[in-house]
This record gives sequence, C-alpha cells and structure tokens, in this order.
Amino acid sequence: MSAEQILDNLRAEGARISKATVYNTLNLFASHGLIRQLSVDGTRAWFDSNVEAHYHFHDLATGMLIDVPVPDVAFSRIPPPPAGTEVEGIDLVIRVRKKSG
Repeated sequence: MSAEQILDNLRAEGARISKATVYNTLNLFASHGLIRQLSVDGTRAWFDSNVEAHYHFHDLATGMLIDVPVPDVAFSRIPPPPAGTEVEGIDLVIRVRKKSG
C-alpha cells in the first residue's frame, strides 16, 4: 500500500492522524526491517509488508501491486558493480495494463 492509501484507510475508520505520523511510523518500521519501502511510480511512497526477496507487477489502472517470486524471473546479464562495491539486491517492477482491443 502507499502511505496515502494507509492514511485514507485510517481516516475512513475515524482515526485522527497526520500524514507526518503515518510517514514517520512507516519509515521507522522500514528502518527496523518490518516492512520494505518500494520505488514504484515516483509519485508516492509505497510500503510492502512482505520483506522476503521478491519482485512486483504494478497494475497501472488500479495501482495494485502483485508479488512475483524470485525464481519466476531470470536475469541473463547485469553489469558488474563499480569497483569496491557489491550488489545488495535488485528491485524490479513490471508495469502492466489491460490489453486494448
């Protein structure tokens, strides 16, 4: 879910909460490894409660994220990292939309 979706859901349930409180709490959870912040569309902050290694489909019409297991994706070639560094992980978001016609 995005931080905005979480905020909207909380407010719909009657919670009086600020956007800053939601972001601060989510960032705290992420810093402790309880959730993972995602880079999905560049317009909002997304957070994932599944902290295991996986990728995502992003439905552009609904905004929904769908988990993709790591074994379902194969990278045939990635560039070597810069000298003195190592790859810590790879984020992959596959954007999808309903077929036209």
